[in-house]
Amino acid sequence: MKQMKTLEKLLKDELSATETYQQALDKIREDVAMGEADELMPIFEAHKEAACSLQDLTTRLGGTSAVDSGAWGAWAKLVLGGANMLGMKAVLKALHEGEKSGESDYKEALLDAELPSDLRSLIETKLLSAQKSHIETLDRLLAATA
Repeated sequence: MKQMKTLEKLLKDELSATETYQQALDKIREDVAMGEADELMPIFEAHKEAACSLQDLTTRLGGTSAVDSGAWGAWAKLVLGGANMLGMKAVLKALHEGEKSGESDYKEALLDAELPSDLRSLIETKLLSAQKSHIETLDRLLAATA
């Protein structure tokens, strides 16, 4: 079922985001000079909540819910790991690219006329607006590092 594959992809995106933000927050906490933890923590929490919502929906629709991000998460960790060595601006850019990718995935999912109404509603009312908010926060943080 195509819709379950879409749901699985979106869930893995959110799990990857959660793992990536956790890694970024751990790095920021190690380096006190990187004071963006207060700004990034709400984004981390929003991704955890989004992953839970998508896991619940997967179960309700009869699917098996992913518990980790798989290969996409491994790639995101590798990118963020490299960014960590380059400093806060590189970390923020890596997070920003991830948010833009997530936004694109949500918009693409909405193009599917057969998307389950529960998933469409979740994306339209909560997930897409959260992505846009995350991008705005990261834009502001990036501007402050310039």
